[in-house]
Amino acid sequence: MAIWKRQTAGRHGAFDPTYRFSTSWILPPAVLFFARALLSLYAFATLFYIFGWNGTHGRDIDSRRSFSYFTILTYWGLAFYFAFAAAHTGSYWLTGRPLLNRWFAPLRWAHSAFYSTVVVYPFIVTAVFWALLAPEHGFATTKDLWSNTSQHALNSFYALFEIVIPRTEPLPFLHVVVIVFILALYLSLAYLTHALQGWYTYDFLNLDEHSSGVVAGYIVGVLVGSIIIFLIVRYLIVLRFWLTEKKLGKSGKFSSHDHRSVRDEEAGKHMQMHTVGVK
Repeated sequence: MAIWKRQTAGRHGAFDPTYRFSTSWILPPAVLFFARALLSLYAFATLFYIFGWNGTHGRDIDSRRSFSYFTILTYWGLAFYFAFAAAHTGSYWLTGRPLLNRWFAPLRWAHSAFYSTVVVYPFIVTAVFWALLAPEHGFATTKDLWSNTSQHALNSFYALFEIVIPRTEPLPFLHVVVIVFILALYLSLAYLTHALQGWYTYDFLNLDEHSSGVVAGYIVGVLVGSIIIFLIVRYLIVLRFWLTEKKLGKSGKFSSHDHRSVRDEEAGKHMQMHTVGVK
């Protein structure tokens, strides 16, 4: 199998034929739905509470500027991803077929790529924020501590949840291109923000304070780090595959409305680990 081939394709080319994006090896569909919905709700509540607090304290500009920060944009991404993931799981729980598998092919591929960003970017955000951006002497208020912990620490818990709990397959190598491309787009946004509004989103991108070589070093470091994290995440999922399905025989928890032969297919045929680079 070519390393760039999407592994959710079944024997006849169907997308995700056993509904791995919408099911779990350990949680029943109903529980997975409520877990994902709760995580989405918490993320949206955090974002809108911050907006409300800024609005009542004369800091509307902070809310507007937040859309220029990669750390905040990725948190919005988590909120929306978990909302869509909950919808797919909920529809599978109630009908036996997730909404995802009724979408047009480009949207299904987009969700697959979206999943890859959700399990990679939070770790980058957490590492960069606490290493370079967090205040040296701690946060001034409890609200600042809570909001930053929610957006820059709990975000990695969200990613870990999606790595460990669902039955998703290892990330396709092709998706590393998506990871890098979106980072490049964000870099363009950061410098566009400076060009139009006169401020830098992050100090390490500040060409007025740092030489171009130093800034380039930071950028390359983030790029290399993102590729390393991508590979770590991919093989963590391989490990989960091997442990839960091959060793423990956990083929998945399915909906009572799913009348296909998914259970028999999954129980009788584990993923061939050579397709993900493991013998």
